[in-house]
Amino acid sequence: MKLPCITMLATLLLTVPAAAQLQITPPATTPSAPAEKQKPNPPAPAKKKETAPAPKPSSSPKPSPSPKPATVIPAPPSDDPNVDLVFGAYQRGQYKTAFELATVRAQAGDPKAMTMLGELYSNAMGIRRDYVKAAEWYKRAADAGDREAMFALAMLRISGRGGPVDKNEAVKLMASAAKLGEPKAAYNLALLYLDGQTLPQDVKRSAELLRQAADAGLPEAQYALATFYKEGTGVPKDPERAVRLLQAASLADNVDAEVEYAIAMFNGTGTPKNQPAAVALLRKASRQGSAIAQNRLAWVLINGVGTPVDKIEGFKWHLVAKTSGKGDPELDKQLSDLPADDRAKAEAAARKWLGSK
Repeated sequence: MKLPCITMLATLLLTVPAAAQLQITPPATTPSAPAEKQKPNPPAPAKKKETAPAPKPSSSPKPSPSPKPATVIPAPPSDDPNVDLVFGAYQRGQYKTAFELATVRAQAGDPKAMTMLGELYSNAMGIRRDYVKAAEWYKRAADAGDREAMFALAMLRISGRGGPVDKNEAVKLMASAAKLGEPKAAYNLALLYLDGQTLPQDVKRSAELLRQAADAGLPEAQYALATFYKEGTGVPKDPERAVRLLQAASLADNVDAEVEYAIAMFNGTGTPKNQPAAVALLRKASRQGSAIAQNRLAWVLINGVGTPVDKIEGFKWHLVAKTSGKGDPELDKQLSDLPADDRAKAEAAARKWLGSK
């Protein structure tokens, strides 16, 4: 049994940066409290059209839920003048404190503090949402050379928040941020070159920008570039390189990459065949809500390929996938042939899974 691969035609959407990407360096004379380790939020996976086993409707992954605010933890005292009070307050979820401290620093000319104010206004953290003020602070920071502000302002301009839509300015800002090494800007600029609406379509330039973002560790770029190498889009076909990129993105919990990497391992495409590892990764992606992974997992469990036969579990995942539009007439037929007791167990397991989400 060979699992069919996913063919990705990227009709990809732009994503707004997370405020947790910001790094602010305080004045050397300002004592502050230590900040917790940063946990950046990558951009949400881009929507795309996919081809799945028959029937083959297109499907888009569900957007990741917004991160919950961090638990507020009182800042311990510190004599270290190089620790950032603003970013530390932000990380602990003390957004009002971060706003007050950033305001003082921004008025003193700190571009990173200006960017933080833009993020707080844009995301209604510690202050009422105000896209106009967010855009104003982003512009001040961008004019001072801050790459995160350039990208954030580009996203406002392209979406028409805080002012009229201005795609030309958005592209210029995005290009400037990408030149300064902002991976999200490079990734989104690549999507514009791929889409061919805002910019002339140029798949080679798109591949170059995706490579820049992928080399910087952006999982969405790694996944998109992997599909380029798999299909030979803008680059020579290279299944082995595609698999390496899929592996990197899957290690960062990119669900689409997990599914593709699992299929590659299951079939031995560009990597040694390892069906047990592939099934384990399909289980992970299924639990993360991928209907494609759920459909593939159903097949291998029902047929006992790479894993022991488990028809109840397999048909559970078939029913779960079906609720997301990944129906399968062949599996429907097999389900109808299942003994009534086993069918009832599979249906109950599917209801339980769906009810717990």
